[in-house]
Amino acid sequence: MTYNPNNEENLVVVQVSSQTEEIVENEMAGETDEVKGETKALIEAIKRRAQAEAESAGTLTRETYLNAVRQARQAIEGDKLIERDRIEHSWLVLQQEAEKNWHLLLKQLEEFGSRCQDAAKAAWDAFNAPRS
Repeated sequence: MTYNPNNEENLVVVQVSSQTEEIVENEMAGETDEVKGETKALIEAIKRRAQAEAESAGTLTRETYLNAVRQARQAIEGDKLIERDRIEHSWLVLQQEAEKNWHLLLKQLEEFGSRCQDAAKAAWDAFNAPRS
């Protein structure tokens, strides 16, 4: 399968193996096609990189290569790609900003209402003022 989201011409086309296709389709059944496609492309990129590293390992000792692969795996497993705490904090900040903006809007509407009321009173007083 070839993956090219949104059929855009400037995107890289990734050849996805049937094995990757099957794994992603089974494990991510409820996800959108875009999420599945990006996941497939990521897996294929990791596979290609691992193959390239394995081929170039001939110049390295086997032990050095294995240590490098272990470190890479540990880095991938250890690094959070989506940090829940940061997302929750961002959502909290967003809520606080929305609430602050809402209160400012209400304050401005209240001030506008007071000005309209003052203008109406001034117009009424001017209209009803005795003429000399």
